[in-house]
Amino acid sequence: MTKKVIGIDIGGTKIAVIYAIESDGAIEIADKIRFSTTTVEETIDAIFLNIEEILSRNNLEAQQVHAIGISCGGPLNSKTGVVMSPPNLPGWDNIPIVDRITERFGIPCAIRNDANACALAEWKFGAGRSTQNMAFLTCGTGLGAGLVLNGQLYNGTNDNAGEVGHIRISEYGPVGYGKAGSLEGFGSGNGIAQLAQMKLSEKYQMGESVAWCPAGEIPNVTAKTVAENAQKGDALALEIIRISAQGLGKGLAILLDILNLECIVLGSVYARNENLFYPLIDEVLRKEALPLAYQVCKIKPAELGESIGDYAAVSIACEYSSITN
Repeated sequence: MTKKVIGIDIGGTKIAVIYAIESDGAIEIADKIRFSTTTVEETIDAIFLNIEEILSRNNLEAQQVHAIGISCGGPLNSKTGVVMSPPNLPGWDNIPIVDRITERFGIPCAIRNDANACALAEWKFGAGRSTQNMAFLTCGTGLGAGLVLNGQLYNGTNDNAGEVGHIRISEYGPVGYGKAGSLEGFGSGNGIAQLAQMKLSEKYQMGESVAWCPAGEIPNVTAKTVAENAQKGDALALEIIRISAQGLGKGLAILLDILNLECIVLGSVYARNENLFYPLIDEVLRKEALPLAYQVCKIKPAELGESIGDYAAVSIACEYSSITN
């Protein structure tokens, strides 16, 4: 069956309205419009106008669209369709966005937080295809995550399932989610930058210098810089990656033991540097995870790359259309 769906990817600075066609388990992004996030009402009006534009330029009537999916940063309530004051969306305080879109277009509509939506996308169309039990970790600036369990996206009691970045891996360590030593601290881009700042400061305090990061640039060092120099074989950069990977491995071992997953999909920093991270993570998993759980779980890089936000939004629509049609 062919499904025509629309996705809305709501971000703090940009919004995208995406038109996609799903057929035989594959999906094609057919059209997309991007525009800036402004005030709440201006943004919602722009979403309406750009949905209408997508319909018009693709010769679609509203009744031909099976569903609309919205991907948005939390907190939100996926059951009621209400956005509840996300930190990157000032003024979006208890906004019933699903009801407003449904009332305007008469098209079934659903919303998921962006990490869950990305997990859904990698499960349906990316590295997690054909699995029943999968976790997705963004490994980007922060560490968002989503779970697919028994062939269904798992939201939890109030949309807070999958917040694995909050797991404390060590009493001390880089800070993520406001918690020192958390999995986000070790496994995110920000966390790797914190590790780099600490290790670089140690070098300079001991009178040594580091060619790829002058002392004055330590506060501005990024995970990308670390990874680039690790790929070149720099010993300090490789040490920073080792610390990150070992922390990430400990967190993944916990997921394996609790959830007995078939697949863990890792995005962003990991996906771009799998050759650096995988051997170190695998070493930790062999040591820490239950052998039977380890044997059946594959660690994979995300496949959808920079387009994952588009696929995430339309994946919500595809999932919801399966329920409502």
